[in-house]
Amino acid sequence: MRVFLVLAACGVIGIAASAPVGVPDVRFTDITSAAGIHFVHNAGKTGKKYLPETVGSGAAFIDVDGDGWSDIFLVNSRSWTPGGKKSTSALYRNNKNGTFTDITAGSGLDSELYAIGVAVGDYDNDGRDDLYVTALEGDRLYHNEGAGKFKDVTKLSGIANANFGTSAAWFDYDKDGKLDLFVANYVQWAQKDDVRCSMDGTNKSYCTPESYKGIKSKLFHNTGNGHFEDVTAKAGVGDSTSKSLGVSVIDYDNDSWPDLFVANDTQPNKLYHNNHNGTFTESGMQAGVAFGDDGTARGAMGVDWADYDRSGRPHLLVGNFSNQMLGLYHNEGNGLFMDQAATSPVGKESLLSLAFGVFFFDYDLDGYPDILAANGHIEEEIGRVQPKIKYQEPPLLFHNVGGKKFENVSTKVGDAFTLPMVARGVIYSDIDHDGDLDVLFSVNSGPAKLLRNDGGNKNHWISIRTVGTKSNRDGIGAVVRIESASGKQWSAVRSGSTYASQSDLALTFGLGPDTTVKTIQVEWPSGAKQSFPGIQANQFLTIDETKGIVAKAAK
Repeated sequence: MRVFLVLAACGVIGIAASAPVGVPDVRFTDITSAAGIHFVHNAGKTGKKYLPETVGSGAAFIDVDGDGWSDIFLVNSRSWTPGGKKSTSALYRNNKNGTFTDITAGSGLDSELYAIGVAVGDYDNDGRDDLYVTALEGDRLYHNEGAGKFKDVTKLSGIANANFGTSAAWFDYDKDGKLDLFVANYVQWAQKDDVRCSMDGTNKSYCTPESYKGIKSKLFHNTGNGHFEDVTAKAGVGDSTSKSLGVSVIDYDNDSWPDLFVANDTQPNKLYHNNHNGTFTESGMQAGVAFGDDGTARGAMGVDWADYDRSGRPHLLVGNFSNQMLGLYHNEGNGLFMDQAATSPVGKESLLSLAFGVFFFDYDLDGYPDILAANGHIEEEIGRVQPKIKYQEPPLLFHNVGGKKFENVSTKVGDAFTLPMVARGVIYSDIDHDGDLDVLFSVNSGPAKLLRNDGGNKNHWISIRTVGTKSNRDGIGAVVRIESASGKQWSAVRSGSTYASQSDLALTFGLGPDTTVKTIQVEWPSGAKQSFPGIQANQFLTIDETKGIVAKAAK
């Protein structure tokens, strides 16, 4: 995934010359079968209604062989008892022609685990992206050996997490040039201690997290040479009451140090402010992101951020349980956030949905980040007790029309967006190198779905991949700012966000009608800054922290 690009929540600053108008003529086409993707998630469901069956699974776009094209990693779970249906996670290589080849066998990723989530990052700065997989039996760190081969180095790394991990994110919280790792852990659950719950008083149903105690998430500091140290307590990010499902790395106060937003299920969300000394201060309550507008903790799952209104500040998007609507927290710039969802179609039209994976991406490349939510309930029989709520739910797509306003265009972008599913993870990448962003859904106990973006590239764009030298190799944490005739935009390279999944690390900026980028500026975690004037649109750029632009490729 070096040459094609995906947007990681492209935000915007400054006043644009024009705002997006109307609904773009874009369609998403289901190409799953034609692309050779035949993956079906196995949650191990046998009617016993074990809690972990409801939360999987994730997916990732990762360039496993360094050829500049996004490959696909799909996380799988397994049967609960030996001798059940064999299932492994799957790795698909991008054939560069709209199809993929299953290369799981012999990849080192084909062991059976009750896996849930995944994060991508080059933790040892060797130029190859590695995989961290959360799993009930204990998380796994897979080192990329090259040529589509991975090695399980969990024990060698010193990482130990068997605490119902869900989402994870790589980030360099102390800016020493090495990627550290945050892992969101859910609840204290074991098969032998499973609790019986019932919606109707007779039949067993899936329990809500209130039935289980919370558990600390984990922060692992990268000490170099492939080793990590558990610094959860030292850093101040280990709250034992949390029930964490999502994590996003966000510099919410623009002080050039990465902070953490952690989405919790029925417990207050956490906003960990980076104190620049290896510690964090929890400020979710003061910032207004801990609870919903009614003052209660919501069932939060996935999360992302973007500067969707060109204010120069990152704003938060949170996926919540049904009857709670999406959270759309606007960063007021004074340490406070205001949830604008209730007064927007984003909230009103997501009320009945249960959103797991969520993200901002500019699907029509007009320069304004749009919103996608992957939906699906946890209980198959929910309709019997709440007739308005469905188990399978279609995704939601909200088009950013400017002025802090969004329009629901879910039924206007093709039949693929109207089909109900039990979606969990959702990710984006430009899989076919045509400039616009394609989408992949992971489906709980169902087949993954790959949707191709047709028509998004009618507008112009620029794609930027960062390569760190003093900073970490992926350039995670780098802030990229661009200016074109339509205004200024910015975003940051990051791991994590969405839910239990990983989109492409490259950044895609929509340019609308602009054919030239006046300037591109990169602010690296090391403190280094670069500026590049006069760049033609519709290019894939690779920017090296030391050498500058080292690769250009036109559409």
